[in-house]
Amino acid sequence: MTKHKNKNQKGFAVLELIFYIALLVVFSTAVINAMLIMTKSFKETAIHADVIQASHIMEKISRETRKSASINAISTSVLRLNTTNDAGASKLVEFSLSESNVLFLENSILTGNLNSSNIVITNLVFSEITTTSGKAVKVSFSVRSTRDSLNRTYDFYDTVVLRESY
Repeated sequence: MTKHKNKNQKGFAVLELIFYIALLVVFSTAVINAMLIMTKSFKETAIHADVIQASHIMEKISRETRKSASINAISTSVLRLNTTNDAGASKLVEFSLSESNVLFLENSILTGNLNSSNIVITNLVFSEITTTSGKAVKVSFSVRSTRDSLNRTYDFYDTVVLRESY
């Protein structure tokens, strides 16, 4: 006995093949689109983390300035503060901009960079504010993430009153 193939069966197989190819294309498109969205979302999350890290730099500068007794020296990109350590001994704290890094020094010894390699700090500016009731330091800087292809910059600024000034 020989089996004969029906023409309708061949047509049905071609239709099935076209249907499965179309279904595969739709699923592939959806998966690729989801992966692109996740990649973009991850990149934005990484940029956001860099900006948050920059806010910690401002917090460190503000905290050290707030607890300092006086300003030792100040220029547009260097701030030296007279303060004390936990034991009450006098200590000199310095913040300065070196290329794109904010350096933190204690008693002229480099403690480290305050920013990671993923962020670029520009336009770090310290300004002294003196009034009849006390002294303050205005701090401002701009931040850019190296991961950001749009090169967006974020500005941070704060005015901090020295503790011995009021």
